Amino acid sequence: MNELQQKIGFFGESAVVEELISTIQMVAPTDLSVLIIGESGTGKEVIANAIHSMSKRSSKTLISVNCGAIPEGILESELFGHEKGSFTGAIGQKKGYFELADKGTILLDEIGEMPLNTQVKLLRVLESAEFMRVGGSEIQKVDVRIIAATNRDLESAVQSNEFRRDLYFRLKAITIHIPPLRARKGDIPILVKKFTEDYIEKNNIKFKGFAPEAIDQLVEYSWPGNVRELRNFVETAIILNRGEIVHSSYVRSALNLDTQTRISSNLPMPLNKTPEQAERELIYRMLVALKLDIDEMKNILTNAAQRNWQSDDRNNFDSNDEAVAYDGEVQTQTMEAMEKKLIKETLDRFAGSRRKTAKALQISERTLYRKINEYGL
Repeated sequence: MNELQQKIGFFGESAVVEELISTIQMVAPTDLSVLIIGESGTGKEVIANAIHSMSKRSSKTLISVNCGAIPEGILESELFGHEKGSFTGAIGQKKGYFELADKGTILLDEIGEMPLNTQVKLLRVLESAEFMRVGGSEIQKVDVRIIAATNRDLESAVQSNEFRRDLYFRLKAITIHIPPLRARKGDIPILVKKFTEDYIEKNNIKFKGFAPEAIDQLVEYSWPGNVRELRNFVETAIILNRGEIVHSSYVRSALNLDTQTRISSNLPMPLNKTPEQAERELIYRMLVALKLDIDEMKNILTNAAQRNWQSDDRNNFDSNDEAVAYDGEVQTQTMEAMEKKLIKETLDRFAGSRRKTAKALQISERTLYRKINEYGL
């Protein structure tokens, strides 16, 4: 992993990564608009940040806008601003993201979700660097570099009249395709090493690493959530294994490699879920892995109790009855109870720090606050 990869934040030794970095080097110094295409979790925002940081606009602002997360009725106002009284609630003049990004760069993420009427205004900005605020009559000039990103097939969206053809051809002049992680499996060990080093350094914890067999299994997995899912997996594995070596048995359990009857390993990184749903499902996957560990511990304790009973006839308690009772206790644990336990233990580990707890559990602080109130912690 060379210095340029460190600067860009995109890692690997595969040919596709080298080509991608070479394209970024050529495109970044220009003012050309760029369209970044890739599946969710492949690193589209990382590439956009790299292009901006390596451009002549690097000292100015990079504003990222998720076009799919802003309601259609207010997206135009958010992008281009509005004048006082232009609609109910417009109590004053407001600058939009384009004005705020003047002399800098704007990233329009999920541009495939942008409404057609807003696409018309965007095309005007691309062609003439001007627009009007909502409810305004004066033309505003702006000097902004536009980077668009999408996980959709825009060509198909054009065919179905969901995306303007003229805007698509205006954007696609410079297109960067980010390959999914399954197309560059050789980079997975490098990414695992990088994510591990970053996480243990940032959290100041010790970790004994991944066993070679575990790495082999990670390489063979398809990673539908791409690099984002791999990073989440690595950080979760470090937490749940308490800094000890991550063996292949954990990988098989966590990624559902042994059987198709277990909970799907794709839960944390669904492609069509809200961030809140994705965060909850990430906790769910962690709990599933924890439940598997508990089951394994239960079996060990049961076997040990049975051996003790067989070797000592004078023992007054029925170890088998204890094993049954323990088994009943484990089996009656609800997912809510396990979730509460995991959150409480993590809070204790970080001395009550909600920020560190949320980061360790890979959820937002807002979700953590809600869970704390819900469980009365």
